[in-house]
Amino acid sequence: MPHEIVQPEGWKKARGYANGVVAEGRTLFVGGQIGWNSEQLFESHDFIGQMEQTLKNIMAVVEAAGGSACDIVRLTWYVIDKKEYLARQKEVGEVYRRVLGRHFPAMTMVVVSALVEDEALLEIEATAVLGGLR
Repeated sequence: MPHEIVQPEGWKKARGYANGVVAEGRTLFVGGQIGWNSEQLFESHDFIGQMEQTLKNIMAVVEAAGGSACDIVRLTWYVIDKKEYLARQKEVGEVYRRVLGRHFPAMTMVVVSALVEDEALLEIEATAVLGGLR
């Protein structure tokens, strides 16, 4: 495993994310990705559809750098509709696991009033550490 999960003693276990990650290696900073395809066209106007494409876009960048999902150490999510995100947690989990597996890095979610691309419903940026701890 290319990183080590940090869980403070006595803390309740985090669900779906890690409280901390220790990693060493080459750091890849993935700029905010949104739910459009490689031609910068939105094929979905649905939160879950855009989320899946966004995660696939992150994986495309990570894989282009020689990494895999397990190299991702941090995700920062920006969503414009907190209620929809919370209402669709089951689908969010299913899509997340389909694209990234059962790898849960440190994560932050921020609710924003808008994103630069008007059609975007969420944006996610990532940090990956390639060739890390073994």
